[in-house]
Amino acid sequence: MARPGAGGTAMDEDGRIWQQVIGLALGLAVLALAGGYLGFLHPLGDSLSVGRGIAAAAVLVLAVFASFAGLRMAAFVSMLLALLTGGQVLLAYSWPGLPGRYTVYQKNVLYRNADLPALAADIRATSAQIVTLQEVLPEAQPFLDGLKDLYPQQMLCPGGAVGGAAILTSLPMVDGTAFCGPGLAAMQVVAGTEDNRQPVWLVSLHLHWPWPYQQAQHVELLLPILDKLEGPAILAGDFNMVRWATSVKRISDILGVRPTGPTAGSYIGLSRLFPLPIDHVFATQGGRASLRPAAGSDHLGVLAEVSF
Repeated sequence: MARPGAGGTAMDEDGRIWQQVIGLALGLAVLALAGGYLGFLHPLGDSLSVGRGIAAAAVLVLAVFASFAGLRMAAFVSMLLALLTGGQVLLAYSWPGLPGRYTVYQKNVLYRNADLPALAADIRATSAQIVTLQEVLPEAQPFLDGLKDLYPQQMLCPGGAVGGAAILTSLPMVDGTAFCGPGLAAMQVVAGTEDNRQPVWLVSLHLHWPWPYQQAQHVELLLPILDKLEGPAILAGDFNMVRWATSVKRISDILGVRPTGPTAGSYIGLSRLFPLPIDHVFATQGGRASLRPAAGSDHLGVLAEVSF
């Protein structure tokens, strides 16, 4: 014969175990979410920030379970954190930005791209005044030459095994301003009307992969270079990082540029179902962006209207 209350004791014990499991899972999810804001302390924080939206959703779901498990205070605080951080990511994906006067076509070409004619056709279809490219090999020079009728001003910076950064533009270049840096091509052009002309910096950038790779060290090399560029600027490239990460914000802040919106999944190399938003266009006054076809690459193109 079972002792009176034995069943209740077992149920209480099971409830405490589930409470501990849910509490532990919630704590780990909150830690991962909060860690994504600590890129200024360690580059691991930037790597965690890539999954900020997923982490916020996980915290929100686990907070609901925690509330039913009796962890009401922890659930309430975690839910607020999830709504705040997840809302920021949702805003980045949904805020359209304002249309601008100049158009920028941004693309990681993919060094082994076997469909460069399709890419050239897509660039022509947009009639963008500025084209920023990454992973361009010297062997792709005929592809660049084929666009010289639209973009007489061109520069290609040498890169490693996957190629370098390039800029093509129909805007007149300021003589003597073009230069190359680590994963970077830059030139100053003249924009505006005949009555109001102004020099504008164009920067095409390809960052290293994030921690545990060398993105943080790459950014440290770039900041002193970018700090010398004065005046309006357009910055575009494959950042291998989401735009809200510390590494990207440091670069955009030093140039005084704002992101175009909305952000969108541009890297389809891992999955077309879950593309990563790592290709961005920034300008002094921001702008509006949309995606273009892959055209033989593992990155979608980004077409942005910008102002400065």
